[in-house]
Amino acid sequence: MSRRVSESTIRRLSYYLRALEALEGSGAATVSSEELAERGGTTAAQVRKDLSQFGSFGKRGLGYAVKELECTLRRILGLHVRWRVALVGAGRIGSALFEYPNFAQRGFDCVAVLDADPAKVGSRWGPILIRPVSELERTVRELEADLVILAVPPEAAQDLAERAVGAGARGILNFAAVQLRVPRGIPVKDVNLVFEMEALSFAITQADSHA
Repeated sequence: MSRRVSESTIRRLSYYLRALEALEGSGAATVSSEELAERGGTTAAQVRKDLSQFGSFGKRGLGYAVKELECTLRRILGLHVRWRVALVGAGRIGSALFEYPNFAQRGFDCVAVLDADPAKVGSRWGPILIRPVSELERTVRELEADLVILAVPPEAAQDLAERAVGAGARGILNFAAVQLRVPRGIPVKDVNLVFEMEALSFAITQADSHA
């Protein structure tokens, strides 16, 4: 039976991993749940609860072994392997994503860029030749892309998602402002900057109303 883990827990695991990487870089051998909590912006009890969902870690009075826990979290988050990514959309968002260095550093390799604009097709971003979006299926299959990033207009996203999944993509990162419908078992993560700004606006408004 697959384990159900909340989005907030997964996000905190990423914070813990970055804290552990920083600690290892400073030469620390062990870390307490209190220190991880401080670095992750949570509580020691929450740290222990989050980690307990995946096994038993650390020793009472001694804390956690930094390197061991770092390796464990990388496996939990799937970062012990490299992921092949196809980027659909060579506009401003796509360009920013392609140039973001942390993707490759974290194990996400962009192996293809596709776009519907004939003016962009055939040009190069570094070593990557921009392909026509009509070649999406062939590209995903030939390059064995695991993940597809959709940085496209909302009206194009659903069709592209279906085609990508049909060609073998295992997950989608969606920047289009539309709810995608994909088969069960295919994870979709939505990134909508307007929604995030609205959530931030809501939080500030609520805080002001209770001030």
